[in-house]
Amino acid sequence: MSETQSLRERRAAVVHAHMNAEADQDFAAALATFDRPRYEVVPGNEVHEGDDAVMAFWGETQTAFPDFHFTGTTLHHSDDTVIVETWFVGTHLGTWRDLPATGNTVKYAMSNLFVFEEDRLVCERLYFDRLHILLQLGIAHDPTSLVGAAATLINHPLTVARILRQKLR
Repeated sequence: MSETQSLRERRAAVVHAHMNAEADQDFAAALATFDRPRYEVVPGNEVHEGDDAVMAFWGETQTAFPDFHFTGTTLHHSDDTVIVETWFVGTHLGTWRDLPATGNTVKYAMSNLFVFEEDRLVCERLYFDRLHILLQLGIAHDPTSLVGAAATLINHPLTVARILRQKLR
């Protein structure tokens, strides 16, 4: 076995242990997979660094989506990162981002980058479409739908007026 293959296997084992612990809601075990706990949530431009901040981030997710799990997970390797493509699935039964529970189920694609220094996990960076989540929760509406068009008109009358003026030219 080559040294590169061995490093990839060790990193994959850390990622699997981390994701399985999260899905089992064993956050102490998930935290233990980090050398230095750090989460970067790209859609919200958020950084959660250190044990307490990362545990609080997971706690909010667990409260909001107590049945959450991952499905359809695939791993890809780069020089210092394991890229995970997965689907997050959960039912919105508690407050999330100050939004009260809707009871709706969400399923959205994520790309999670697990950043390593050698075989030590130092960061997980999350990429996902927050609008897709809000649409599934019933908080946002597709602007091409009747409800979405009405909401856009109410919330952004000047923008709509500009668009109409351009179309009438």
